Amino acid sequence: MEKNTNNSPLISVVIPALNEEGSIEATLEAAKNAATVEVIVADGGSSDNTAEICRSCGVRVINSPPGRGPQMNAGAKASKGDIILFLHADTLLPSGYDGTVRAALIDKNTVGGTFSFALSRSSRVFSLITFMVNLRSKLMGLPYGDQAIFVRRSEFEKLGGFNPVPIMEDVAFIRALKKLGKIKIVDDAVITSSRRWEKEGWLKTTVRNQVLLYLYLLGVSPERLYRFYKAVR
Repeated sequence: MEKNTNNSPLISVVIPALNEEGSIEATLEAAKNAATVEVIVADGGSSDNTAEICRSCGVRVINSPPGRGPQMNAGAKASKGDIILFLHADTLLPSGYDGTVRAALIDKNTVGGTFSFALSRSSRVFSLITFMVNLRSKLMGLPYGDQAIFVRRSEFEKLGGFNPVPIMEDVAFIRALKKLGKIKIVDDAVITSSRRWEKEGWLKTTVRNQVLLYLYLLGVSPERLYRFYKAVR
């Protein structure tokens, strides 16, 4: 699926997916609601109807080895855009996101960015989580992949894409990207499904995410972190 209605640079929305039949249609509809975009789903071997749903929505589906990093790299390789936006399969882009992304990259010193963070469920606890995530992102300059990372293709290719690691591929990419220029966190928020926090418990999920981040920043390898991640799920 691609829309080309003006001379604006093409945005390639790349979505890694694995068994996301319950959420991906809404994600695709929000992503398609833009001008001069293409949407590519990199499927990591779904055993449900994810690929069929994507094709019925009129978007391109490619097959990829599983793993978010390899899937995003495969999607980027198949894409055409001067700007690449990496979107999780359970995350909704805001209306007008295409203009927001292009405006953020007008500054030549800005090499990429993300959106602010919001959860799909409203409650005091989830409002607090949202506030803390956005505060951490801005103070530390380390947004996560569920905030929809966007980057110029030229900078993405300079970095060689995402590292093929089992976890923290998004943080590693942002840290490397920051060395090339500014990262812009825009005020508009993407809406990420609260399903993980609801399923695993908000406190456990929040604490685990922070522990993983700080262990990674202290030098613990993604492979060891992934073993810890699986053990505490």
